[in-house]
Amino acid sequence: MDPIVTAILLGIVEGVTEFIPVSSTGHLVLASEVFGYDAKTWAVFNVVIQLGAILAVVVQYWRTFWAVGMGLLRLEPMSIAFVRNILLAFLPSAVLGLLLKDYIHILLGSPLVVAWALILGGIAILAIERWAKPGGPSGVAQLPARQALGVGLVQCISMIPGVSRSGATIMGALAMGIERRTAAEFSFFLAIPTMLGATTLELIDNRANLMAGTGPVGWTEIAVGFAVSFVVALAVIRLFVAYVSRAGFAPFAWYRIVAGALAVVLLTR
Repeated sequence: MDPIVTAILLGIVEGVTEFIPVSSTGHLVLASEVFGYDAKTWAVFNVVIQLGAILAVVVQYWRTFWAVGMGLLRLEPMSIAFVRNILLAFLPSAVLGLLLKDYIHILLGSPLVVAWALILGGIAILAIERWAKPGGPSGVAQLPARQALGVGLVQCISMIPGVSRSGATIMGALAMGIERRTAAEFSFFLAIPTMLGATTLELIDNRANLMAGTGPVGWTEIAVGFAVSFVVALAVIRLFVAYVSRAGFAPFAWYRIVAGALAVVLLTR
């Protein structure tokens, strides 16, 4: 398959799946089986194009970030609480991500791990949807520090490919009693430092090949994937928040279970 076409397809997969609870990393791993490309060759690309999805969050919520920035200059308590909660939630994955980086790369090479994680994650979403009693504070800045840290600890589970970073954080927040819209938006905001950290590590580890242009996947493919993931993610964010606020997460759970089951069947034939 032409590298540019592959970059476009992977950009679409990343943009669609990054912020909904179905696991973007897991889908990118499974995409290597469907599209027939070498997953290791495109591993850096898959991480770097997440920056496109990050930019989509910044564009969608620029007014929020601007208000927080201005509030920090004036030392407003709500702005300080907003930043405190994001940093508290980011801290656990930052520490574990550095400690377990090599092991995570090993898991990324196992599509079967992804398939089973999709199934188990779908079951977990259905269970939380049924028994959780979301309500509580409305707004990221209103969350107590212990809840923010709790969401960050749950996010660490998403280091297993197929678990879904957004799914883990949103479902963890719902289980703690945080209302739906706040849970979703907290997950979006938390994605910024989390994904920036992961991308930075990949760029540092592969800086020689990228700067020399000697890697199998170059800057052209990365630029195309970045642009596609940005446009698609921006549309998905707007639709997702509106949808889950009224309909919940069960459809995503059933999709995970069906997709994971199909993947298990195909991978074990």
